[in-house]
Amino acid sequence: MYSRLRPNGLRRGKQENMAQDNDKEFLEYIVKELVDHPTDVKVERKVDEMGVLLSLKVNPEDMGQIIGREGSTAKAIRNLVRIVGLKNHARVNLKIEEPEGGRAPRAERKEVSSEDIENISL
Repeated sequence: MYSRLRPNGLRRGKQENMAQDNDKEFLEYIVKELVDHPTDVKVERKVDEMGVLLSLKVNPEDMGQIIGREGSTAKAIRNLVRIVGLKNHARVNLKIEEPEGGRAPRAERKEVSSEDIENISL
């Protein structure tokens, strides 16, 4: 009888098994609608004593769309995923994986001299 009990004393039932992937499916749906490369979206779900960790990987070109200006989109996605977790009585956190090799390098800026500024014709 005790083998079916979870650490907090609750039984594991069909409803919990169905709810396990709700957060993962919800995150996949939201992210695939935001990005330009929906086939590159990968979500991994890990459960430990701290709760549920959803790890998100997207195409490097789509990172800006997922993060948003000053992180506003990422913050909103995290809040929505936490709400889904609360409905399923789980603590859910989101980790956005940085693409391999880091960010794409910025284009170099050309130094502008004072002579170039004086020679500009209007």
